[in-house]
Amino acid sequence: MIVVMKIGASQEELNNVTQAAEELGFSSHVIEGKERNVVGLVGIAGQRDKMNVIGQLAGVENIVPISKPYKLASREVKPEPSIIDVCGVKFGGENIPVIAGPCSVENEEGVIKTAEFIKAAGAQMLRGGAFKPRTSPYSFQGLEEDGLKILAKAREATGLPIVTEVTNPRYVDMVYKYADMFQVGARNVQNFALLSELGKTDKPVLLKRGMSTTIEEYLNATEYILSEGNKNVILCERGLRTFETATRNTLDISAVPVIKEKSHLPIIIDPSHAAGHWQYVGPLSKAAVAIGADGLIIEVHPEPEKAWSDGAQSLTPTQFLKLMGSMRSIALAIGRTI
Repeated sequence: MIVVMKIGASQEELNNVTQAAEELGFSSHVIEGKERNVVGLVGIAGQRDKMNVIGQLAGVENIVPISKPYKLASREVKPEPSIIDVCGVKFGGENIPVIAGPCSVENEEGVIKTAEFIKAAGAQMLRGGAFKPRTSPYSFQGLEEDGLKILAKAREATGLPIVTEVTNPRYVDMVYKYADMFQVGARNVQNFALLSELGKTDKPVLLKRGMSTTIEEYLNATEYILSEGNKNVILCERGLRTFETATRNTLDISAVPVIKEKSHLPIIIDPSHAAGHWQYVGPLSKAAVAIGADGLIIEVHPEPEKAWSDGAQSLTPTQFLKLMGSMRSIALAIGRTI
């Protein structure tokens, strides 16, 4: 349910609505709009037959049921796009931020050099995996907290905010100490215990779509974060598993306009994991900008042939610099910037 407040409704009137809703067993979420505020009410225990109590409160214009199974992510709750701010880097506005860096954190010198280069090329955030969920338990799993410390040193050296993956609820507090934004990988998109734990934090979450996850399932996954109070969620399309073997995954480029129609949350593209081969990363990145993505996350490594993971899909610094120039031209053509 959505409680639509009148234009100019006072803070006291808004507080009365949230208090009444919670007394009826609902969890209330205030969504600030350009002209008026609305209150999203969620919860299976709420007494819907007594909603007229809230409808009669001062400052309430009307009550509207939400038809979508995903409530707080829906444009029914918030018609205008949300802009998510990560340490001054804004996703969802006119600018298209680019996140770049190695798949996994390997050593301090390499990460800092990569961070310095991507910053000079125009990237606004640094990515790097300290925890690596791998298909095989015998593959490299990441440097864990030592990797997080290296990322923090790279941020100190360059000023770039960092995003890194968290793979388990028990690691949330550790990653929170170092990261500016959590990343949830494709394998954990329906790890609901992890999503709920991240929803209790105050840091943004980059949520990747699962390799076989429908858009409705994907948006429902965001509700586990949003319903716990964390409104700062950025979506990421990274390709689906299909019958095709020429690429690592099949990039669902149509997810960008579809999600923008259904949700107010920003959506970015991961062309590296979709492609699986560096040759295809550039074309997919340019397509993402053209179709209206709100950002990109691209793997860059100084020596991809020596990378500990995903070297085949990583760009060299020179290739990344060239790609940034091409994407800027496309962004300019559609009235945006990189």
